[in-house]
Amino acid sequence: MRLFEKLGVNPDLQPSIDWDLIPAETFAIFESWGGKDRVRNASERFYYFYIDNWEQPATLCLMERGIKFARVLAKIDAPQDLIDHAVASQGKTMGLDKTYAISDDIKKWLIDNVVDADDDSKIIPIKTGLDVVADQIDLPTIDQPMPDLEKVNLSSTTEYINEPEVGNLIKEKKFFDSQYNPDGSFTNYLVDNKDGLTVTDMITGIMWQIDGYDITSIRRMVGHAKKANEQKFAGFSDWRLPTMEEALSLMEPKKNSRGLHLNPCFSDQQPFIFLNEKRDPGGYWFCDFKQGTVFWASGTIPGAFGRLVRTIK
Repeated sequence: MRLFEKLGVNPDLQPSIDWDLIPAETFAIFESWGGKDRVRNASERFYYFYIDNWEQPATLCLMERGIKFARVLAKIDAPQDLIDHAVASQGKTMGLDKTYAISDDIKKWLIDNVVDADDDSKIIPIKTGLDVVADQIDLPTIDQPMPDLEKVNLSSTTEYINEPEVGNLIKEKKFFDSQYNPDGSFTNYLVDNKDGLTVTDMITGIMWQIDGYDITSIRRMVGHAKKANEQKFAGFSDWRLPTMEEALSLMEPKKNSRGLHLNPCFSDQQPFIFLNEKRDPGGYWFCDFKQGTVFWASGTIPGAFGRLVRTIK
């Protein structure tokens, strides 16, 4: 296929389009090691088209997916009326996610104009964050004199939260959130702990991992936290998942050069992370630094990345 040739996909992978795969299935298939029999190992790759409706106008995209792996390969220059009609016909997606399956009309258009076509001009490759030069990281260090700072106490124990409470929380704390409070902004004072592993926000008193964990299940993420404490990661044994308040305190109104609403001192390999909270009446909450918002997903095995925190004494 010229589609995969233009995108530089390794032909040894024998890439082909999976027309039956839809966004709503991906958590169960790829974060649970085989929600379907066809997923046999972590090296397999699957390719499917979907509609991204996070920003307007909605766009048609091609996804490369595998176990613990996801990458948007390209945008497709498709007729906007076909995309908009497909979104309208499906109504709202589950939770706050805004990705949609393609329609039969879009499938036919793709086969005729993209997949089997000689003209590849409608395929727009997407560069990954690895193609972008990282922002200059320049934090004060923990041993330098600190200015007078007004401390802010954030919840560290919330376990359940419903959707109306989320909006109220975000506005009350003046957090930035692209959906709930696009005019919000929270001030941090991050310092480098000089261990190569952590930074601390001296405003909130929260120590953060600089890096984090690859996409996984909530059960395994809890296991990562337990192991970090057993091994005294960075010298401490009280690491935990962040609460929604703590994660949103890092959300910045402007994206960094890697496309995340996050200080560039943090790794960009954790675009959305697990939170401590479950959703009332059901589901799990996540903080998405790529889209600049929080969202929830249903199911018993949702997948996400992870970044641990602890409260400094």
